[in-house]
Amino acid sequence: MHLLVLALAVLFVRLGLWQLDRLEERRAENTVGESRLDTVPVDVGELLTGDADLEELRYRRVTATGEFDPEHEVLIRSQVYRGNAGFHVITPLRLELGEAILVNRGWVPLGFDQVPLIQAPPPAGLVTVEGWLNTTQTRPALGREDPAGGLAVMSRVDLHRIAAQLPYPVAGMYLVEMGERSDPPIPVDPPDVADEGPHLAYAVQWFAFTAIAVVGYYFLLRRRFGGPGSSSRVRPRG
Repeated sequence: MHLLVLALAVLFVRLGLWQLDRLEERRAENTVGESRLDTVPVDVGELLTGDADLEELRYRRVTATGEFDPEHEVLIRSQVYRGNAGFHVITPLRLELGEAILVNRGWVPLGFDQVPLIQAPPPAGLVTVEGWLNTTQTRPALGREDPAGGLAVMSRVDLHRIAAQLPYPVAGMYLVEMGERSDPPIPVDPPDVADEGPHLAYAVQWFAFTAIAVVGYYFLLRRRFGGPGSSSRVRPRG
């Protein structure tokens, strides 16, 4: 029993320390993300070169100039804005060199479920879009895979999946448009780079489990074997 309690205490302490390490990593990531969001936007062509590290470019502020192609729009389902369900609308922006970059133009309500969105069309002609870069979204462990074939509605911004149904090459990251707009599509809020996640609460929880195991076992031993302050007493015979 001693070894079991000791093993549990060591395990709980290590888990608590691991959560503190994750907290420091999260804080470092937040600092990097905040610095990228605060940078002066540059043309996307200067960043998305052949040898670019895409993860290093996440959250970088950029501009992109081209023409929107609403005929190949895609909706991303299960998106919520102020408690209302809807979609994110992803529209290719054809750049000057022929390549396109996918642009998340923002949130639209459930009624806007047919593409191209005639209720919220993109501006026509040559436009410059400002926003921040993001990497492709992957399927969560319990998520389902989108079916094969050309789709108008998908579960996530899977760049490879969307690119497979487009007639031109697509950049390795997508652009999330920034701006102020009260009518759909409503721009997506920038990522919350101040959110530290639940790591500190989890660390406190594991350390509390350690204290409960050790202190609880101590009092269990006192009750069983007696000791100073124990309630057990030897009763004289007769």
